[in-house]
Amino acid sequence: MPSPNQRHDDCSALLRGAGIAAAIALSLGLAACDRSDDRTAGQKLDAAIAKTEQAAQDAKLRTQEAAHDAKVAVQEAARDARQEAHVAGESARADTREVKANAQAAVQDAGITARVNAGLAKDPDLSAIRIDVDTGGGVVTLNGPVKSAQARERATQIAQGVEGVRQVVNNLNITPGS
Repeated sequence: MPSPNQRHDDCSALLRGAGIAAAIALSLGLAACDRSDDRTAGQKLDAAIAKTEQAAQDAKLRTQEAAHDAKVAVQEAARDARQEAHVAGESARADTREVKANAQAAVQDAGITARVNAGLAKDPDLSAIRIDVDTGGGVVTLNGPVKSAQARERATQIAQGVEGVRQVVNNLNITPGS
């Protein structure tokens, strides 16, 4: 029976032999696959490294171009957003001015209506309660009944005498005994 050391030596020799055989087979296989290429292994390695470096350089350039394109797109989007914000701001300011002007006009019209009603109430032949006074844009419209043509004319004169009145539309109906 062989000793343990001898079995170990036999296994080591067998493994060495198998390793050498594998290396020779690999070398022959590589030589058979690449017969037309007379370059050495070092030259092939250098070529592979050069190809890898070139691919890395190409990827770097494409990445830089993409980054530049993205930067330009972001700048354009920011410019567009600023421009839209400016337009929205101008529109809001215009809307605010319009609302303010409309509010002022409404207040002015309400004041005109109150002053016309007060003037009609002072006249003994006109009933401020029965005459409806509407004002819009400085135009006073009178509706309702009056006793006579003279009372109708006085109502027009009272309304025209109020500051801010641009026009009077007299729709008063003459109804004797009203």
